[in-house]
Amino acid sequence: MGTRMERAATMTHADTGASVRETQRYRPAAVGTPAARVLVVEDEPGIAGFVRRGLLFEGFAVDVAADGRTALAAIRDAPPDVLVLDIMLPGVDGFEVTRRVRAAEAAERRSALPILMLTARDAVPDRVTGLELGADDYLVKPFAFDELLARVRALLRRSQTPGNGGAPADVLRFGDLTLDLGSRTVGRGDREISLTTREFDLLALFLRHPNQVLPRPLLMERIWGDDFFGDSNVLEVFVANLRRSLEAGGEPRLIQTVRGVGYVLRAVS
Repeated sequence: MGTRMERAATMTHADTGASVRETQRYRPAAVGTPAARVLVVEDEPGIAGFVRRGLLFEGFAVDVAADGRTALAAIRDAPPDVLVLDIMLPGVDGFEVTRRVRAAEAAERRSALPILMLTARDAVPDRVTGLELGADDYLVKPFAFDELLARVRALLRRSQTPGNGGAPADVLRFGDLTLDLGSRTVGRGDREISLTTREFDLLALFLRHPNQVLPRPLLMERIWGDDFFGDSNVLEVFVANLRRSLEAGGEPRLIQTVRGVGYVLRAVS
């Protein structure tokens, strides 16, 4: 049978047909279920078509943009539920698209659009750059469709507001820091803070366990779980991003590093 990755069709420009046939292993969304909207931003027609056909078969509504400017206009006019974004685009590249999207969200106090970056650049600095700009995840080309599908679904799960049956939304607090699980909003004092989906989940985990040292493997498992593929300094990047957001108004640091172990949410006098 082989592993999941061995069974999956590896994406190449020359073999998109075989890759699309591999998607027939999946079950389409149930009739009547609202389709999540995915915007695929990719200038290679073969890759764009491959991803679009696979996601359509899985029950998603899919739009495609071939360049960064078209993508920004589409996000402005009809925001998708997930953005699958190539980095190397003509004109406005994926890094700049991400930067502009996050800046607009912060200015308009909108919730963060989940962003999955596609890149042919497998060097760690390129991946780190995307994450620091606000991307939630990345996938290196060539890739298998089932991995892309798993990542898109994971981002959707994390971005959805949990239903609470009409009960008051849970609010987590630590000092002047508040996190509302229902509205998925964060504030420190009178300042509102805009976070990506995974940054929000990471902060919520810290707030559920204040003054408790959380080991690095536990954080990776709880936030990424089986959706994390590969080995990198992703956690360090997300913690650094969280610290910048939480300390942007000159506030004291709350997320402390415990060398050789992990991190802890703790006020230091």
